[in-house]
Amino acid sequence: MTTRPLHVLLIDPEDHSAERVAGFLEDPDGGFVVERVTGLSAGLERLAHGEVDVILLDLDLPDSDGLVSFERVSAFAPEVPAVVLTQVDDEGLALESVQGGAQDFLVKGDLTQSVLTRSIRYAVERHRLMSALRSLSLIDDLTGLYNRRGFSDLGEQYLKLARRTGRSATLIYLDVDRFKTINDTLGHHMGDRALLRIADILRQTFRRSDIIGRLGGDEFAVLAPESSGDPPELLVHRVKGAVREFDSASPEPYRLSVSVGVARFDGDALVRLDDLLAEADAAMYEEKRAKRRVVSG
Repeated sequence: MTTRPLHVLLIDPEDHSAERVAGFLEDPDGGFVVERVTGLSAGLERLAHGEVDVILLDLDLPDSDGLVSFERVSAFAPEVPAVVLTQVDDEGLALESVQGGAQDFLVKGDLTQSVLTRSIRYAVERHRLMSALRSLSLIDDLTGLYNRRGFSDLGEQYLKLARRTGRSATLIYLDVDRFKTINDTLGHHMGDRALLRIADILRQTFRRSDIIGRLGGDEFAVLAPESSGDPPELLVHRVKGAVREFDSASPEPYRLSVSVGVARFDGDALVRLDDLLAEADAAMYEEKRAKRRVVSG
């Protein structure tokens, strides 16, 4: 039985060390495929396209420096294991990297082919095991999105990074309109199908780097990091447009609509994820009440 080669994304601005690493991974059995970029922005752009099994990350990049480089990569693609590469043998930095989620910390000058290949393979297997264990408590059974705990854990991790790097985010809170009517008239199995459709719409509407969760019942939330280029109104428009598009072509016996609330995070050290959720939740319920007033009027 043949296995697919591991796709390694090397983020390293130094030509000499990058060539050395690539040379170590030139496996005659085809065990590795190496793709190199020289900066963090290019690395994040590549990760957005998927199909990367492991990241080799130099912490000192032209557009980022130190542990912030790892934190941004980890927040952007938490599903991909990362091995940190550095020029200096710094035990404190190594410990911080591993505590922050890096699978290993390697000093470039000490690299050998066996050390590097073993580190990569162990990183992939450890991350796979850790992901399986974490998913037992962080993933919603019905939709496969993050549950409330998973959304809170990852959301707080991102906001911590955003405070350090001066970045912003948009939190979107949405609720399915008349969901109880779907359950009561068509049955809970049809209600579950409606929730699955909403989950699919959110996956298709938002980026892989966005954190999407089902917080319970028919309530969902999305934390869209580094979204300063997209006004909150545009994100809401995309969600509602995707729901309307689904409804117009859907053979399902129910109609879907959502009420949406938004909160903006701009790096305030005193603002927590729960504060953003409460603000967006209140805005969402105000929209829902407005709809009811229109219907009753």
